[in-house]
Amino acid sequence: MSRAPNPWIKAEQKSGFNAARLSLFLAGAGIACGVIQAGAAARLLAALLRVQPAGLTAWGSALVFVLAVLARAWLQIQAERRNFELGAAARRRLRGKVLSVLMALGPAGLRGRHSAELAATAVDRVEVMDGFHARWVPATGLAIIGPGLVGLVALLTDWRAGLILVIAGLFVPFAMAVAGIGAGIAAKKQFLAMTRLQVRFMDRIRGISTIVLAGRAEGEAKALAAAAKELRERTMRVLRMAFLSSTALDLAAAAALVLIVIRFAPVLRGAHELAPTALFLVLLVPEFFAPLRGFAAVYGDRMAVEAVAEEFQALPDDPPAVPPVHIRSVAAHGVTLAFEHVTFAWDETRPVLENLSFKVGRGEMLLLTGASGTGKSTIIDLILGFLAPQAGRISINGAMLEDLVPAARTRMLGWIGQKPVIFAGTIEENIRFANPAAGEDELQDAIRNAHLEELIASLPQGLKTPLGEGGFGVSGGQAQRIAIARAFLKDAPLLLLDEPTSHLDPAVEQDILESLKHLAAGRTVVLATHSSQAMDFAKTIGAKRIDLDALRYASWRGVVA
Repeated sequence: MSRAPNPWIKAEQKSGFNAARLSLFLAGAGIACGVIQAGAAARLLAALLRVQPAGLTAWGSALVFVLAVLARAWLQIQAERRNFELGAAARRRLRGKVLSVLMALGPAGLRGRHSAELAATAVDRVEVMDGFHARWVPATGLAIIGPGLVGLVALLTDWRAGLILVIAGLFVPFAMAVAGIGAGIAAKKQFLAMTRLQVRFMDRIRGISTIVLAGRAEGEAKALAAAAKELRERTMRVLRMAFLSSTALDLAAAAALVLIVIRFAPVLRGAHELAPTALFLVLLVPEFFAPLRGFAAVYGDRMAVEAVAEEFQALPDDPPAVPPVHIRSVAAHGVTLAFEHVTFAWDETRPVLENLSFKVGRGEMLLLTGASGTGKSTIIDLILGFLAPQAGRISINGAMLEDLVPAARTRMLGWIGQKPVIFAGTIEENIRFANPAAGEDELQDAIRNAHLEELIASLPQGLKTPLGEGGFGVSGGQAQRIAIARAFLKDAPLLLLDEPTSHLDPAVEQDILESLKHLAAGRTVVLATHSSQAMDFAKTIGAKRIDLDALRYASWRGVVA
């Protein structure tokens, strides 16, 4: 029972053929040169084997042969270059789409998706599409054009020999289709095994200290080895199916060659006027099967796409663009944030926020308190634009949040979370990440305001000290200071602080809060916290407060004044 073709693959195939027209023309011209080359070679061989008198015709054939070889080589180089460009363009397009969708969904929209799985989609699965566009699409077109052209020439030269080639050629796609069904299933299982290995490996690397302390290093090593063995076995199954396809092609080519030789055996035994024709048809056999051989070599690329198509098809469409007439910006020198009767729920039965309203002006701080799960981080995500309310409106300086120019909204927002993201790079690179164009004086001011001078002075390489991925090489408090320096350098008028001092000891927390006090001056600040020290800090600067625990059990209708 045949499977219905995947609509996403059909769309990619259609766009691929449209883009590959020039490449197919170049490759088709190369096959035409190959036919001319075979004709010239047949006349030369006939003269060398003394089945045809040598003379000026042989010298002319030699010249034609050389010119055909040179022209064919040039055409093949141009076609290969064009095919490479097609694959690179497809990778850029698909990777850009994947990354734009991931950025549009944000952390909230990606909940439940493992980072290794997302990385596999953006890297490994996109790389699979390179083979589809750079090799399989051109090879598919050439597998029709090439045998069609060579078969037509053979039929016009000798209809019996041409018929032999056509019948042998028709056998090849049938055999490849049978082998391809198994190859597609094997390729899909291979990608599943690869994803499982990636997820397991990343999880274990992140928890390496826990594994060692629990005495589970040997057991986890064996589990990883088993996952790697499964991937190796599934990869070999894919290769076995590919070899079956090439075997069928070799058998068809050998059968066609033998039958044509038998057909012209009397002619080839001695001098005969049909000897060049017979040699020409024998030389056309490899020319006829060369495009089919190229198609068989890349057939695995098509089967691999079957394994990844569902992942690409599952990606949501790009978010619709806001009509330009509604796009707004706001003045960046002062920000007023307002929630007006905002309601948000992960499911209809239990809203996280219900009819919430508040207003925070320039230089003011809003303190969000409450137990875990009461909606503090949800409010932060709503302001960041990662979530959209089911009811109500969120505005900045009177402009609806969704109507703001995305780049302008990003420039206005500064964010410090529970665990700051530290990239693999130097301390300076991590601080400058918020504003790469900042001057040296601005960088030094940010370092001083974040109380990083002592740390930097104690390091042999100072600001050029490299840090590992995830902040390896610095403590939690030092990583938080780097995040604060990053926020100082960005100088955003709206600052969002989501549990910025959690998991820090009291002394370090007090130091971090002093830096945050200076950072908050003159800015609109939303602080979500459990910490009693952070609450006391907020009270000292006259922060407004919303107790989300109280809102959970009482009807909230007021506006924080």
